[in-house]
Amino acid sequence: MTTDAGRVRRPTRGPGSLLEIAVGEFLARGYDATSMEDLSRAAGITKSSFYHHFSGKEALLRAALERAVDGLFGILDEEGARAGTALQRLHHIVRGQVAVLVAELPYVTVLLRVRGNTESERWALERRREFDAHVAALVREAVEAGELRKEVEPALAARLLSGLVNSVVEWARPDRGSDALPDAVARAAFEGILPVADPGGG
Repeated sequence: MTTDAGRVRRPTRGPGSLLEIAVGEFLARGYDATSMEDLSRAAGITKSSFYHHFSGKEALLRAALERAVDGLFGILDEEGARAGTALQRLHHIVRGQVAVLVAELPYVTVLLRVRGNTESERWALERRREFDAHVAALVREAVEAGELRKEVEPALAARLLSGLVNSVVEWARPDRGSDALPDAVARAAFEGILPVADPGGG
C-alpha cells in the first residue's frame, strides 16, 4: 500500500508484534528513556495506531511483565512442582525457571531490570518476592526432611538460587544449546548452593 506521496506504508501491526518491538526498545534504551515516539518509529506506525492497541508506555510494560511473571508462576502449577518430595519439587522449579527464562528471554530480562519506579514495576517486584518465598519454603521443607544438609539457610539459599538462575540472562542465547541449560543450571545449583544430605549420615 502507498500513500499519496508514493511512500510505502507499513501494515498495522498486531498487539503481540508491537509488544515485542517495545520490549526491544526498553532493553536498548531503558524504560524511562523510551518515548512513545521512539516506539512508534521503531514499529513504523503512527502514535495513534500504537494507541489503538495499547493505552501507553506503562500498558506495554505491564504486558511484558505479566508475560514473564505468568511464565514463572505457571511452573508452580505444574505437576512436578506440586507432587513428590521437596527436593524433587525444587529440581523441577529450578529447571522450569531456566526453561522459561530462555523461552521468554527479552521479557524476563525486562522483569529483572525493574526498580519499582512505576505501579507495574512495584507489582512485578512483589510477585518476584512471592516466587522467592515459595522457593525458600521448599528449601526449608527439604532441610527439615533431611534431604538437604541442615546447615543450609533457606532464605539465603533461595536468594542464591535466584541469583544463579537470573544470571543466565546475561549470556544465554536461545539458539545455542539452550535445551541443555535447565539440566546444567540445576546440576550447578544442587551440587553447590543446595548440598544434598549424605544418606549415610557421614
